[in-house]
Amino acid sequence: MKIGYVQTSPIFSEKTQNFEQVENLLEDTKADLIVLPELFATGYTFISKEEAESRAENAEGETAKFLKGLAEKTSAVVVGGFIEKDGNQIFNSSMIVSDSEVFGTYRKLHLYYKEKLWFSPGNKPLKIYEVKNTKVGIMICFDWFFPETIRSLALLGADIIAHPANLVLPYCQKAMITRCLVNRVFAVTSNRIGNEARGEDNFAFTGRSQITSYNGEVLSSAPKDKSHIDFVEIDVKQARDKNINKYNNVIKDRRTELYSLE
Repeated sequence: MKIGYVQTSPIFSEKTQNFEQVENLLEDTKADLIVLPELFATGYTFISKEEAESRAENAEGETAKFLKGLAEKTSAVVVGGFIEKDGNQIFNSSMIVSDSEVFGTYRKLHLYYKEKLWFSPGNKPLKIYEVKNTKVGIMICFDWFFPETIRSLALLGADIIAHPANLVLPYCQKAMITRCLVNRVFAVTSNRIGNEARGEDNFAFTGRSQITSYNGEVLSSAPKDKSHIDFVEIDVKQARDKNINKYNNVIKDRRTELYSLE
């Protein structure tokens, strides 16, 4: 399976230009799974809830149409971030699409910093999407900080974690080595680059998008300050073998009867 990321430098609120960035980077690319950054079409640094709401859409909106078109051009399943509107709530979400349909949306469970002022916390359970004979789970950016997120997806059977991100802390890329190793899953962390200075905040995004193997090996690492794409071929069956050796299994060896804090 050919999997990869698109690392971009979104321009705040310039959706058309942000779409064009992605299209230009992916020109003539064919793949099986492509992961785009968190909020890749809108930018990240909002100064009010009203501002974030004004850029929200549903899973049939402009971003969904763009991603389905991208899936058609690349023959890939595509995962990308957007602001999802549902009634009077908005969510920091990602959708997973093919050329013909939106398979579903994931709403970020663990909101970071001022995201808590703009977005409602995710209210959907973690889920696996079966695409191209592969089980794909989704988490967004700061979700990596909570090991329960990726462990839950692994327990649900994920082969690959699609991880759209707008990372500003310097820890995630190294942490994903351990996250993938202890769960024996592949992960595609698609981060952005650049700065966004708005209101009181000036975020410097860390780049270094990464594809991490089930055994902790870093299969691809992007530059910290340049737009970039990369793809690798993987054997997803390797993620289904949870044995470390003939005596140890990362799932079966858990002592869940003794983990309860109640």
